Amino acid sequence: MNTVSMISDAMNLSETKVLPVTETISGSQAIIKSLLAEGVSQIFGYPGGAIMPTYDALMDFENQLEHILVRHEQGAVHAAQGYARASGDVGVCIATSGPGATNLITGIADAYLDSTPLVCITGQVFAHLLGTDAFQEIDILDISMPVTKWNYKVTQASEIPAAIAKAFYVAKSGRPGPVLIDITKNAQVESLDFVYQVCRNLSSYQPYPRPNQMALAQAASLINSAKKPLVLFGQGVILGSADTEFLKFAERIGAPLASTVLGLSAIPTDHPQYVGMLGMHGNYAPNKLTNECDVLIAVGMRFDDRVTSNLEFYAKQAQVVHFEIDPSEVNKNVHADVAVIGDVKQTLPELMKQLDSNEHLAWMTEFNELHQVETKKIIQQDLSPNTKEINMAEVIGGLNDLHENPIVVTDVGQHQMVACRYAEFEKTRSLITSGGLGTMGFCLPAAIGAKFACPDRPVVGIVGDGGVQMTIQELGVLMQHKLPVKVIILNNQFLGMVRQWQELYFDKRYAATKMNNPNFGMIADGYGIANHQVTDREELASALKVMMDHPGAYVLEVMVAQQDNVFPIITPGASVADMNLGPLDINTNTEEHEERVDG
Repeated sequence: MNTVSMISDAMNLSETKVLPVTETISGSQAIIKSLLAEGVSQIFGYPGGAIMPTYDALMDFENQLEHILVRHEQGAVHAAQGYARASGDVGVCIATSGPGATNLITGIADAYLDSTPLVCITGQVFAHLLGTDAFQEIDILDISMPVTKWNYKVTQASEIPAAIAKAFYVAKSGRPGPVLIDITKNAQVESLDFVYQVCRNLSSYQPYPRPNQMALAQAASLINSAKKPLVLFGQGVILGSADTEFLKFAERIGAPLASTVLGLSAIPTDHPQYVGMLGMHGNYAPNKLTNECDVLIAVGMRFDDRVTSNLEFYAKQAQVVHFEIDPSEVNKNVHADVAVIGDVKQTLPELMKQLDSNEHLAWMTEFNELHQVETKKIIQQDLSPNTKEINMAEVIGGLNDLHENPIVVTDVGQHQMVACRYAEFEKTRSLITSGGLGTMGFCLPAAIGAKFACPDRPVVGIVGDGGVQMTIQELGVLMQHKLPVKVIILNNQFLGMVRQWQELYFDKRYAATKMNNPNFGMIADGYGIANHQVTDREELASALKVMMDHPGAYVLEVMVAQQDNVFPIITPGASVADMNLGPLDINTNTEEHEERVDG
């Protein structure tokens, strides 16, 4: 992604057109009015000394701009992420200087890696105190520079409208990302003649590259002549609001469609061409057949290591066509024979003019046959186990059976991979998860943000007993705002994914992964939130229904198998085609391993 060093030349604040002066107000009032001018109706934050003038101004706009008081600044930025991911709009969070600002960094980094549009506003000490190590002074610009699309320090009230206007434009344009505006306290209390001009372009910053017609023609030629094409789609389809365009393209060429984790829900999971999820814990067929396709068509995805595994063995037989808005992602990991740079909402319709209608029935049959292998070896056992203990997959399957079509928000770990594997999606923007950074503690605050963004859709958070304790205090937001978010805690009394790796790759040395947990029901009681614990399979279905039918917030704790593993898995360093379909001895020799996987 373009960092501040790449686009700073485009950020000259003098570029914003000046309109006639309308009123003289304080800098803090200008912050609020600027947010309102951008259509913001809700922000997530936590007050403190350096941002206090802005919070005071907020009191005068309570009927126009709702502030959601989180219990920790990390909760604010994750909630803003959930809001942005669910709605497609820019999420906004606000914090004070020093620890308030630094507590945002994890979420900002998460948003940067997952291309989530955020505007983060932080307070800062008075301008004349900068560089003096004043109380709660920290150089948040240098700290945030590697993980923001742009950042800027405002030291005069007159800079505020233009800075915020450009922050919103940069955050949401092109490949989205987080922006941070640091505003000194004197700038908040000074007066300015307020005018606001929405930013629509910046010189030297071209967020929407024009499609190259020659590249489009080359791409069409490769796709039309392909015998075994495979389409890999990612979050770029969702970010570009190109779900309809992508589906028309996919159905025209008749190719199998495989999703990255962040691409999930871009198309319905029951689409006949959908063959599953890619990656380390993805589905057997799309991973294995990546190394048998003749044309690999990547749409809005970046070939990260969890998708490709060992690049030395990745799709060497295929010609690669890469559709991508960010030129820096092309040829970064996987060489593209043809690169189509641009917004897929624009490039795919252009491509369609040159595409033949096609079917690849025999090729699709190969995927179906391998899916049956995975179903027999893994999926049936996951969803309908003959063990006494409840499996995580059963919980996701039971949620599917209710046909509520919720927005599913996950934390990070085994439960995340299980949810991604088994949750069924009908609508776009129905999965919100931490992809690139893999942030534990993401789920609960992100679910809060998603519910504020989509009050008419059910929101279900799927979280482990480890991750929930990192931001469990955000239950206070559910209490205070009477927010009907449903939270399912899959409690295996372990840091499950770490424990799995310790079992498979560290000779079963379970260092620091066993967890002695609190009584989650009592914690929920303390926040006045309805709750229940499930220990028997027989009550799981009814408990899920009670949770979904409950009019308010609900915490459902499900005690699941302590030492269950998520399969398939691609052993780190192996080829994507070499998936472990069961609890194999990690030291098994190659010949025996292949026999057991394929047989």
